[in-house]
Amino acid sequence: MSSQKIYPWGDSRHFYSYAAYFRRMFGHRMQKVTVNAGFSCPNRDGTISTGGCTFCDNAAFTPSYCVPSKSITQQIDEGIEFHRRRYREAQQYLVYFQSFSNTYAPLERLRECYDEALAHDSVAGIVVGTRPDCVDERKLDYFAQLAQRKYVAIEYGVESCYDETLRRINRGHDFATAERAITMTAERGIHCGAHFILGLPGESDEQLVAQTERINALKIDTVKFHQLQLFRSTAMAAEYDAHPERFRFWSIEEYLELFVEILRRLRTDIVVERFAGEAPPRYHHTKGWGLVRNETLLSMLDEILERKDVCQGDFFNIFAPEFRE
Repeated sequence: MSSQKIYPWGDSRHFYSYAAYFRRMFGHRMQKVTVNAGFSCPNRDGTISTGGCTFCDNAAFTPSYCVPSKSITQQIDEGIEFHRRRYREAQQYLVYFQSFSNTYAPLERLRECYDEALAHDSVAGIVVGTRPDCVDERKLDYFAQLAQRKYVAIEYGVESCYDETLRRINRGHDFATAERAITMTAERGIHCGAHFILGLPGESDEQLVAQTERINALKIDTVKFHQLQLFRSTAMAAEYDAHPERFRFWSIEEYLELFVEILRRLRTDIVVERFAGEAPPRYHHTKGWGLVRNETLLSMLDEILERKDVCQGDFFNIFAPEFRE
């Protein structure tokens, strides 16, 4: 009887999962608790634009308890209580600053928020979602100081490697800006992640697979991929109504097949934090995938990888130093 194959990231799953990443780092499960610190965005307040990114609706991804009128500590307490009922095995928590651009404020304001979060007894670290044009050396030096005593990760919304696409979605920065921010972050020893949307108007499947090479060149630890979701009252929803021919939406099966090809080309030491997104159906402008939960999608992805006998990095065989035998 043959033994089950164990991959370099430490388990039998065919890709380097977020759960495996934290088992390696902490020895047990970690759970994110989302908070809303009330930050804004330069793409909304007029600094860059007032329209924001054409796809953006933060409310679609924000838990109901996350309101900036509550203190950071209160939101953490309520989030922990929620997750204790749903994920009983979680032992420690990471505070996820998700809404809008969470480095878009003076350094003194950042200190207030992040020092308060890290002072919580159940919190092992923070994950800071932001834009690559909202960091500078002083802010990153502050996060580097925090990272000496707690887990600190900065997650950048990159969305696409193609400047033409970034202009089309009114992103307000180019890909080179993301490259610079990620390099500055990694050079300080701060854990770094990047977020990409698959299926933005004008991008072909071939381009989405090809951009993996540029993602591999980024100094990132983690990556998130989401399929394009059209939300009501966004500029992109209006674009869809006017020009539906510009859009391509996959079935679940088609999307997973495409993602497998991306995964096979992805650097083997990059943690795949997420490969699809979900939001309440009431936010969707188009039908989408309905009530399919991420747990179901994960099972479907695992089945495809097992059936095909393929894994992350099949076409990228250079392992990170800590994975070399």
